[in-house]
Amino acid sequence: MTSHDANAEDKDGSGIVIALHEARRQQDDLPVTFHRRELDEILRVYSMMVGASEWRDYAIDHLKDRAVFSVFRRTSEVPLYQIIKTPALARKQGAYSVMAAGGLILKRGHELARVLSVFDKQLKLVRA
Repeated sequence: MTSHDANAEDKDGSGIVIALHEARRQQDDLPVTFHRRELDEILRVYSMMVGASEWRDYAIDHLKDRAVFSVFRRTSEVPLYQIIKTPALARKQGAYSVMAAGGLILKRGHELARVLSVFDKQLKLVRA
């Protein structure tokens, strides 16, 4: 066994030795995904909007550089909104963003909950 073999065990059989460049290459091949807690936050907003009859369908795309949660009013249409996770932007503008159908970024940030606040219903003053 050589240290370059990804499945090779140490001489005492206690572990697997993987070259750093091989581990990075394997990690680069994986798509970006939403974690469980991120999906919980997104689906909480989604369920509220479905209850308000605003949204009816969604799609999740896991791409090489980003994960996208798309929201639809009808299945056959273009998405009304896209909730995007782009880890490459985590140190700059923030990994999360919400984009409208026309491509306009409505909100961007480091915390998903704050970015999703763009969907919060705002109170309006009504005069009688």
